[in-house]
Amino acid sequence: MARARIRDRRKQRRTRREQAANQIHTAQPRFKLPIYEILGEEGIERIHKNSMRILSEIGIAFLDDPEALGILRDHGVKVQDEVAYFDEDEVLAYVSKAPSQFIQLARNPERNVVIGGDYLCFAPVYGPPFVLDLEGGRRHATLLDFQNFVKLAYLSPYIHHSGGTIVEPTDLPSSTRHLDMLYSHSKYSDKAFMGSVMSAEYAADSVAVAEILFGAEEIRKSPALLSLINISSPRRLDDRMLGTLKVYARARQALVITPFILSGAMSPVSMAATLAQLNAEALAGIVFAQMVEPGTPVVYGSFQTNIDLQSGAPVFGSPESQIALFVSAQLARRYNLPFRSGGMLASAKIPDAQAGYESIMTMLPGIMARVNFILHAAGWLEGGLTAGYEKFVLDCEILGAFLTFLKGLDLSDDAFAFDAIASVAPGGHHLGTEHTIRNFRTAFYRSDLMDYNSAEQWQAEGSQDAYTRANVKYKQLLRRYQPPELDGAIDQNLLSFIDQRKAELKT
Repeated sequence: MARARIRDRRKQRRTRREQAANQIHTAQPRFKLPIYEILGEEGIERIHKNSMRILSEIGIAFLDDPEALGILRDHGVKVQDEVAYFDEDEVLAYVSKAPSQFIQLARNPERNVVIGGDYLCFAPVYGPPFVLDLEGGRRHATLLDFQNFVKLAYLSPYIHHSGGTIVEPTDLPSSTRHLDMLYSHSKYSDKAFMGSVMSAEYAADSVAVAEILFGAEEIRKSPALLSLINISSPRRLDDRMLGTLKVYARARQALVITPFILSGAMSPVSMAATLAQLNAEALAGIVFAQMVEPGTPVVYGSFQTNIDLQSGAPVFGSPESQIALFVSAQLARRYNLPFRSGGMLASAKIPDAQAGYESIMTMLPGIMARVNFILHAAGWLEGGLTAGYEKFVLDCEILGAFLTFLKGLDLSDDAFAFDAIASVAPGGHHLGTEHTIRNFRTAFYRSDLMDYNSAEQWQAEGSQDAYTRANVKYKQLLRRYQPPELDGAIDQNLLSFIDQRKAELKT
């Protein structure tokens, strides 16, 4: 009888997993909790003023791009030896041209995402050249891995965005792999996705793909691409990022302007100095985008952590980086801009206890600070060098818990359940009340991967740890994956464009 009960429980769990695999859409969440802020207006204003000093007295380099320097000069910016100096009035005037909120188009209109305001959007890990799973270990990522992660992101009800370079498919030529990635996002998901930022030419290819999917006029009304422009800290935009930025801005596609700072190496060790520098760098990129095309949708980005001053290695999950996240979010709100920061970041090499602790340490402040666009929300390992299959699905379980947390407290009459309280005698229980029966499926968030059983039952079922359970889960998801419908004519146009561009890029 005990074995039969265990088999029944396993069957019930399999049924729940199958239902979860088919539940690929939930409404984009909105923050219903108070914003946690660690500085008052005086503190934020002091950082702002120090940022303005950096911009006006020290400047930001715009390297190897004469056109960019010409644009700056045409808009009254002082430029000397490729270094631009901005005054406060012009910074605030151009920043005010950017929208405080915008909609990014998805191939399925039900999956359009709002970026800004009180909306939250989770996107997958971005950029690792390696992947990891329990059997295969750490290895170079391939196109198949890239497609697998697109599918996992599509299947997750807690991931709202398909992301960009989820992993780097190293089995493809570097000159054309961006085309295969763009096609994979378009074919295997119908969620919003990011454009290539490796060069202006690749950005133009991304815009062309978006035009095939949505129409040239439509993507000028609402962006179909959201692309990552990294500032090469300290205080530098290079020709690759500038060229990419110009292409997207002229096509009115959204940009995430993000300084990449490791405090102690790319900025001073103090967080006040780091934040003043980060703010100056982000604002310089945002201002330049508005000079290229006023009204370009932009997201104020922050990617900051510190190095270990003994080893020189990046540290993820440090308390200092979380202070910087909270304050960066306050700065973005000061300028009335959407805000982006990191997600489930970890230095750990496998999805172990260290990975869990570090990931929660970096994600929870993002939730409390009201980050609008969280990149690296699932899959990140080894300081961003590796995307973990098991880590991805484990992270998604925690994202589901955070989304429940974000709903806050229900104070409706039904939630107070007065009749249920009255119907249970002192010392009784609520397991069979009408209120419990009506709400038992939705009352509490329940993770599919966490083990809630007794030690005896856990042992009887094989003593599996979370790593092992997640390995089973991601494989089940991929086996059950069914692609979203894509119009045949659009698909053929995409393939024809990609074949043509590959031939041109290889010559």
